[in-house]
Amino acid sequence: MHVQPYLFFEGRCEEALDFYRRTLGAEVRMMMRFKDSPEPHPEGAIPPGAEDNVMHAEFLVGDSVLFGSDGCGTGTSSFHGFGLTLNVKDEAEADRVYAALGDGGKVVMPLGKTFFSPRFGMVADRFGVTWMVIVPA
Repeated sequence: MHVQPYLFFEGRCEEALDFYRRTLGAEVRMMMRFKDSPEPHPEGAIPPGAEDNVMHAEFLVGDSVLFGSDGCGTGTSSFHGFGLTLNVKDEAEADRVYAALGDGGKVVMPLGKTFFSPRFGMVADRFGVTWMVIVPA
């Protein structure tokens, strides 16, 4: 069994993918728009004008595969009750990644030394995804 994170960005998926490319070095391996579906969508399945929205994307962050979509394209993403953990190699990388993800986002827990890590912090990025940045002890 394998758990696969699937993030719904409600109309901001392509923007999020560009952001993760710049901040995390993410690699987009596949992206399909609603208009490119090999089968027609059921009537009413996508809002009018959403044909160019991202139906499905697959991207790598390090060696982890994540999926993303614009979902219904409401413009309001809601990521609550979970966070994504980034294990980084050292404190300098933790500082860089934490600052980059926090650009336009919000600090949840300042980056600093903890009893379990020389550097750990939590930040919600501009899309509302919570990231836990940690240097393993």
